Amino acid sequence: MPTFEDSDFAVDTPLSPVKSHDINRAPSNNLAIPGDSDDANGHVNSIEVPATRSSISNAQSYMHNLSLSPSMKDRRGSRNSFGASLPIPRSKRQSRLSSVHYPGGAAQRPGMPPIQPSRDIIAAQLQDLSTEKVHAAKDMAFVFDIDGVLVHGDRLIPEGKRVLEILNGDNELGIKIPHIFLTNGSGKLEGPRCEQLSKILKNPISTDQFIQSHTPMRALSEYYKTVLVVGGEGYKCREVAEEYGFQDIVVPNDIIAWDPTIAPYRVFTEEERKTSRPRDFSKINIDAIMIFSDSRDYATDIQIIMDLLRSENGRFGTMAKDPVSQRIPIYFSQGDLLCPTEHPFPRMSQGAFRIGLEAMYKSLTGVDLERVVYGKPELATYKYADEVIASWMETIHNDEKLPKNIYMIGDNPASDIIGGNMYGWNTCLVRTGVFQGGENDEENPANFGVFVNVLEAIQTAIRKELGKDFKFEFNEKINPVTYGEGVSAIE
Repeated sequence: MPTFEDSDFAVDTPLSPVKSHDINRAPSNNLAIPGDSDDANGHVNSIEVPATRSSISNAQSYMHNLSLSPSMKDRRGSRNSFGASLPIPRSKRQSRLSSVHYPGGAAQRPGMPPIQPSRDIIAAQLQDLSTEKVHAAKDMAFVFDIDGVLVHGDRLIPEGKRVLEILNGDNELGIKIPHIFLTNGSGKLEGPRCEQLSKILKNPISTDQFIQSHTPMRALSEYYKTVLVVGGEGYKCREVAEEYGFQDIVVPNDIIAWDPTIAPYRVFTEEERKTSRPRDFSKINIDAIMIFSDSRDYATDIQIIMDLLRSENGRFGTMAKDPVSQRIPIYFSQGDLLCPTEHPFPRMSQGAFRIGLEAMYKSLTGVDLERVVYGKPELATYKYADEVIASWMETIHNDEKLPKNIYMIGDNPASDIIGGNMYGWNTCLVRTGVFQGGENDEENPANFGVFVNVLEAIQTAIRKELGKDFKFEFNEKINPVTYGEGVSAIE
C-alpha cells in the first residue's frame, strides 16, 4: 500500500485511527478516519473530517475555474471534507503487455520472435510512422461513468459499444487509448460486474480499469473488525465485504432474526430467517456502519442504524448519554440523490437515504451527524482513479504514467461534472441520463461541453488531441509506408 503525505490531500494535523471505542474517551467534534500505518518516526498517519468549517477552503487547489458558483459553495460546504484523505490501497502490478496476442493462444517459438497477427503488424508500423499522434494518444485518457452514459441498467446505450471499439483499437492507428470506468454504482463484486458489462457492451472490461463506489472502502477492513454492512440485494454486500477482507460482518437480517421487535413493521420470512446469522448482539460492539449500496428497506435500515448511532459504542440495548463522544463512525459509498434506470425518469439513490437518516438523527439528538462519503464527487475517489489510470497505462502501453489530458464523461452534473471540474479534468456532459437541461447545467457546467451521447463526446475530444482528420476506423488494407490502399512504396 503506497504512502501518501498529508500535504497531498490538504488535511490538518492527523488524529489516531479508531480501531475500538473507549467508553471513557473525551468528546470530539472530529471523526477520525483511518490513514496509512505509522511512519518511520512513530507518528500515526491518519486524518480528520472537519465538523464545522466549510469544505470549500480545503478544496481550492483542486477546483476548476468553472466548477463553483455562489449557490454551489453553500451546497458543497458539508461535514465530509472535499480535501479529506481516505485510505486508498493500491499495489504495484507487474508489467503486462496486453497488446500482443497469439493465434489460438499458441506459445512463443523458442528462440524466435512472437507470431503477431497481420493487424498488429500493420498497426505497429503505422504507429512507428505517426509518432506525434501516438504520443498524443498515450497522453490522453477517458474516465466513463456507466449508468446513463454507456448503459441504462442492463440495457445498452447503442453508442457505448462503438465508443469502446474505437478506444480498444478500431481507429486509424490501431492504438489502444487509455480509459477506465468510474461509477457510483455498487452492490456487487467488481469481477461479476465487469463480466456483466462486458456482455452488455460486447467489449472486454477488466477489473483493473474498473472502480465502483465502494471499491476504495476495501482499505477500511484493516481498521474495523465488526461492521454493520447495509444495502444491496440479499446478501451480496456481505459477499463484497468478505472479499474485501472484513473479519466480522453483520447485516440487518442478522439483527432482525435475533430480535424481531427492533423492526416492528418488517415482515420477516422464514427463508430470510434460515439464511441469516443471528447471535446475541447485546454482548457485541459494532465498530462501524458501512452503507455499501442503496437500501432496499428504508424503515428497517434507518431504525437499526439510529439504534447504533445513539448507543454506547455500537452496542444494541444501550443509549449513550452523549450523542457525539460514544458514537461509532458511519461511511456511505456514494452520495447521489438520483440515478438513471430503465424507468423514464431518474430514481432515488443512496444520497436520498443519507439525507433522511441525517434529518432523523438531528431531530432526535439535536446535533449534526458526522459521516464520511466516498464516490463521486469526493476527492479520495479521484485520487484513487489516478492510480488506476497509471496502472492501466502500464498494462496496455508498458508505461506507468498519468496522461496529461483526462476527459470525464458523465450524465450527472452534481457528481460526475462537479467532481471532474474540481479535480482539473476536462468534463463532458451527455444527455442520455440524468441531465436533460438546456445548453449546459447552470450550477455545475461541463467545461468541455454538452453532447448528445458518449460517441459524440469522445470523437470531439480525440479530434481535439489528435487532429480534425483523425479516422475512427482501422483500415487493414492500408499500406503503412504510403498510407495508401494497395499502392506500392517503390515507384
